[in-house]
Amino acid sequence: MKRAFNKLDERELLALAITQEEEDGRIYGAFAERFRESHPQSAEAFAAMRDEETGHRDRLFARYRERFGDNLPFLRRQDVKGYLPRRPIWLNSLLTVDRAWREVESMEIDSRKFYEQAITRATDAPTRELLNKLAEEEGGHEKRAASLEAELEQSGARAKEGAAERRRFVLQIIQPGLAGLMDGSVSTLAPVFAAAFATKDSWDAFVVGMAASIGAGISMGFAEALSDDGALSGRGQPYLRGTVCGLMTTLGGIGHTLPFLVGDFRLAMVIAFGVVIVELAVIAWIRHRYMDTPLLPTIVQVVLGGALVFIAGVLIGNA
Repeated sequence: MKRAFNKLDERELLALAITQEEEDGRIYGAFAERFRESHPQSAEAFAAMRDEETGHRDRLFARYRERFGDNLPFLRRQDVKGYLPRRPIWLNSLLTVDRAWREVESMEIDSRKFYEQAITRATDAPTRELLNKLAEEEGGHEKRAASLEAELEQSGARAKEGAAERRRFVLQIIQPGLAGLMDGSVSTLAPVFAAAFATKDSWDAFVVGMAASIGAGISMGFAEALSDDGALSGRGQPYLRGTVCGLMTTLGGIGHTLPFLVGDFRLAMVIAFGVVIVELAVIAWIRHRYMDTPLLPTIVQVVLGGALVFIAGVLIGNA
């Protein structure tokens, strides 16, 4: 079971900080090796940041030994509530230096926020002082990323203006909204079309679709709001995310439900099917636009998922 951040004691906070610094250092080392030939200046900066993270880990470990001895608890970021899972982009064969630097900026923001939160939990004065220094140094890493803007712009790899704002927008609005839209558009296909084929009545299909859409919206909204308080992940207010997710879930289901207000059943089915195609296309475009996913594989994945759910609804409705 995951631990709440505000339940960690000082020993566990230091252990978690040591683990994070080790992980971040290894990621920076992977980036340095990856871009050593193609972007030597960036690779040099990644290597320097790796060495600094190693220094942070050593300072934290020295403080831990002084207070608690050599037995270090096995505590990782995935064991604590509120952390976003990191996608292993360093394993991507098509990784660009632009994407790597965006990941670095995200990592450093997360590290700084962690130390700022950890300071409020630490009671030992030397430990608080160390955590405060590390928070300042992590902020310096953010500035280092920005200092290479000229090199990256000359290579045509990135446009950095508004990167931080875009990241917050994606985390706080796009991600929960997309999750809701996907759930509402795909998961409600089965009950709506099962009811349609079973009854051959537009109004019955409409009632089932509205019930499924509103129910899914309420469920997804609460699930998103309760999943993460946003303190460490930077994903913003949980109630805002929950509202966005819930509304988009409901919207995704209502989209292909409204056509069944048409009295002619066959015409309603044609319109609803067309709406489903539009919904799946919109989901694929949003994933491509904001999640950096290739367009063609995204379309295939979304359409395949929607088709499977649609077929399930048709088979159940005709059973």
